[in-house]
Amino acid sequence: MESARIKAEKMVSGGDCIAKIDGKTVFVPYSVPGETLSIQIEKEMRDYSTARIVEVLEASPHRTKPFCPLYTKCGGCNMQHIESQFQTELRSSILRDAFEREGVELGQINVVSASPTGYRARFQLHDGGLMEKRSNKVLPIQNCPCATAEVNKYLAEMPFEQRPSGRVHVFGTDKIVSIPDGYDKIIICNEDSKKETRVIGKRTIRNGRPTKKIKKVQPRFEGASVKEENLCTVNILGKNITFDVKGFFQSNMQVLEKTIPLLTEGLGGKHVLDMYAGAGTFSVFLADLFSKVTLVEHNKSAIVYAEQNLFGTSHESFGLSGAVWVKYHAASCIERNGNFDAVVIDPPRSGMEKEVCSWLCSSGIKQIRSLSCDIATHARDVGRLVKSGYKLKSLYLLDFYPQTCNIESLALLEK
Repeated sequence: MESARIKAEKMVSGGDCIAKIDGKTVFVPYSVPGETLSIQIEKEMRDYSTARIVEVLEASPHRTKPFCPLYTKCGGCNMQHIESQFQTELRSSILRDAFEREGVELGQINVVSASPTGYRARFQLHDGGLMEKRSNKVLPIQNCPCATAEVNKYLAEMPFEQRPSGRVHVFGTDKIVSIPDGYDKIIICNEDSKKETRVIGKRTIRNGRPTKKIKKVQPRFEGASVKEENLCTVNILGKNITFDVKGFFQSNMQVLEKTIPLLTEGLGGKHVLDMYAGAGTFSVFLADLFSKVTLVEHNKSAIVYAEQNLFGTSHESFGLSGAVWVKYHAASCIERNGNFDAVVIDPPRSGMEKEVCSWLCSSGIKQIRSLSCDIATHARDVGRLVKSGYKLKSLYLLDFYPQTCNIESLALLEK
């Protein structure tokens, strides 16, 4: 197929720039807005095409040399070819477009960022390596420039051939306090086989490394699955938070510690709701500001950890979906504890369940702090809240994943 000369236009969600050929939209990965490119069409669809760059004819001043030898091969980063500061500007522009498409008027978007490299604490390895982009091939890796020093120490010292097979969850950061000082601050959990666990005296030995004795987590919800060998406790802004390494926890500790004060600033009162609470990461801080915290989380295993993390505080937890809680428990919860003074809500990529969003719109709750890892569903949900009478006071780009197109955001809404 012949090459074509195009001008890269704006960057869109997903990290590709768009261009036009005979009126048809073309998505061009690894490009920068404003560049003149020679491209070759790789796939023709009815409404759009995808292309690859044959040659950069006129490069953007913001184009830079990628620092990772696996860039474009690894399925992780897709913005290393762009200067870090301009990356943030592009992610902000994509976030703005998403909200404006939903009719939400925006002022300045505030950016919460930290180091552009050495930040990522959480990885999934496949047969010891990373998955190649759009392939099932495994890429051996001895170093990742975006990984924390603790993860890179493991990658450098553990030969590729000796790493566990299958899908393996890796979490490494100096924030881990469930491993004593003097030992590598990293936890490796293999999904395909049980880790070797044995007890010597009062100290548990996992994979040959001693860990601090942790209070046993007691499952309280039917169907909850808790495995002590997967436990990790981190210290975030002076609070110890325990979670399952195989479950979800943020990958960027620096940005997390900057986000929490923004989320809690100006909040306080008698009763707060933490919807989609996970292991209670935000609730442990909300408990200092409110007399009572109510947590809702459909993942029963995660809510078990939240129970441990909130031990000694006044709280109530529900191991069920937000939709079910709204239908069967919201009214009685308010009757017992009084109306909510504030809500913190952090849904999955699919966004708020429609029942939850409708309930919020009619709730009259004065303060809402809405987080999301998907800008389209976040803009949709905030748009509904704004139409119901809420005002968007601030919008933050949470730059958890530099060098990638992944965008997380925090919206502060008031009524």
